[in-house]
Amino acid sequence: MTAPSAKTCYTIGYGNSPSDDFVKRLAGAGIDVVIDVRSVPYSKFNPDFKRGPLEKILENNSIAYRYLGDRIGGKLLDPGLLRPDGSADYKKIQATEKFRAGVDEVIAIVSSGTMVALMCAEMEPERCHRFALISPVLQAAGVSVVHILSSGQLLPNPDLERMMVDRLFDRSQARLSDEPLDYVAEMYERVSERMLNGKSK
Repeated sequence: MTAPSAKTCYTIGYGNSPSDDFVKRLAGAGIDVVIDVRSVPYSKFNPDFKRGPLEKILENNSIAYRYLGDRIGGKLLDPGLLRPDGSADYKKIQATEKFRAGVDEVIAIVSSGTMVALMCAEMEPERCHRFALISPVLQAAGVSVVHILSSGQLLPNPDLERMMVDRLFDRSQARLSDEPLDYVAEMYERVSERMLNGKSK
């Protein structure tokens, strides 16, 4: 496992886990602040993760809460940022001033030495916009991204990238073209394309 850099941003999903298990995973990683990146900070099936109750639970465990889902969430209503099928176009979103401002805010908090976790509903990072949309932009800015898994295990984003490339591509097959293929960039494109019609959080 790759060691985190001085600037490290964690990510976490809650899924169907009880709030006390969620807090234990945060504490295990030494998280000071949870940044909620859900477009809508609400949970129909897990009421502890509605914004109000969640803020209180975190406060009672000495963890701060911040909402940035309006800037770096995965669901947008702007038709100019959607694909023809109605799903979010992550490349277009990443280019917006609003998204860049949200990422800059995350970087500023991380750069202060604060231990931050980006939170969304999806438990598995590879099925969530915190991986496909946010992580590559943070990495490009020099921030090490580490995912807190359901077990509490820490998975560095480059390791997850390699796992997803291996899952999606058969690199043993000879290619017809001699042009080099950027497997990681293509992997992110494929992952984002699979997050259709509300599957991205």
